Amino acid sequence: MDKYFEYRKHKTNFKTEVIAGVTTFLTMAYIMFLNPFILSGEFAGTEKGFFDFGGVFTATIVAAALSCFIMGFVGRSWPVGLASGMGLNALVAFGIVAGMGFTPAEALSAVLIAGILFLLVSLTPIRAWIINSIPKSLKLGIGAGIGLFLAIIGLEIMGVVGDHPVTLVTLGDIKNPLVLLGCLALVVMIALEKLKVKGNIIIGILFFSILAWLPMWEWTGATIKDGASLAKFNGIFSAPPSMMYLFDAFEGFNTGKVFTASGLTVIFTLFFVDFFDTAGTLTAVANVAGKVDSKGKVQDIEKAMLADSIGTVAGGLMGTTTVTSYVESGAGVKAGGRTGMTSIVIGVLFLLCLGFAPLATSLPKEIDGAALVYVSVLFVRNIVDIEWNDIAESAPAVIAMIVMPLTYSISNGIAMAFIAYALIKILSGKSAKTSPAIWVVAVLSVLSFTL
Repeated sequence: MDKYFEYRKHKTNFKTEVIAGVTTFLTMAYIMFLNPFILSGEFAGTEKGFFDFGGVFTATIVAAALSCFIMGFVGRSWPVGLASGMGLNALVAFGIVAGMGFTPAEALSAVLIAGILFLLVSLTPIRAWIINSIPKSLKLGIGAGIGLFLAIIGLEIMGVVGDHPVTLVTLGDIKNPLVLLGCLALVVMIALEKLKVKGNIIIGILFFSILAWLPMWEWTGATIKDGASLAKFNGIFSAPPSMMYLFDAFEGFNTGKVFTASGLTVIFTLFFVDFFDTAGTLTAVANVAGKVDSKGKVQDIEKAMLADSIGTVAGGLMGTTTVTSYVESGAGVKAGGRTGMTSIVIGVLFLLCLGFAPLATSLPKEIDGAALVYVSVLFVRNIVDIEWNDIAESAPAVIAMIVMPLTYSISNGIAMAFIAYALIKILSGKSAKTSPAIWVVAVLSVLSFTL
């Protein structure tokens, strides 16, 4: 291990790498509960037309572990954890399956094709060209838009926001005990982060879920009887749920709908979000790990991007949504992680959680929603780096941020932001200095709306 990962060169050791792996795992373990919750349609009280909860739970863990192992052995010098990406899973569940009428098999087809495209791009100079071509403010605006998209979904799941025939949205039933517990869970997660407590999300989820499972006395204004609990507890351990749903999906693995105008838009959106999410995450982790040279170039990012793209393909084959690098990996880096051994430890810990499916099904949706809102904050806070003094740069970013939650679509936000950016550059006489990539994406966005 010492020879392969070069502990001495990176000024680390096996013990430090294990501690770093545990630290990162605790900060991202929430995904094995949230991902199946979102993809299964549990938030809507129905599983019709969505993915199988148990199958996705197993697929999420297996895909995360496999991707972490790939990052560990291929990336080697990158202490990064990977799993199904937040935002991307919501895009598949709310935008592609529920919104566009894709079946889970068709959605998996799009995920897999986008992953293969990502892999091919990672093997060519196109990767650097794309990263350097998209303006920073636009990248940040899209990331923040995904955060606001997650926020509106999370608030709806919590019950804090409800629908209204006139105003579209309104305040939900905040007298509901579970809604109150969800709100408290969100506040506690934030407070724990402020206190630099590792694993604040998973701690908040489990603590407030336990409160919901305990026998409670009657709540004023609620229909909870004496001695009843607020949520059903289904147990902790069991054999890992079957992934047979994946084989059913592959029997109907359908690319027919994928290669339509709407399908190609889906593939592009999945690719775009994953590509820039990965690039941004790896850059952030590199800054913490000291892997950025004096010229701003990230060392060995090619290996990390390649490992991430292979993991994305593996995730699609496992039967879950796009796998990507997690910005939470920075926690492990701060704990001393410097090599791929950290990633391997994360993967092992994920595999050890395969038996927790009953616990996953027991978590109240209001608590899960609180975790989703917390994660949304992590996406939105980067707006401070947008070039606010240049309205030609900041306005398209704001358009992306507004359109995504209000149209319930990440792809709509990306498309409108690029179209607006291109038109602003033309009308302000700056088209000659605009990257060709902007025009390509803008034209594709127009075609996706018209066709």
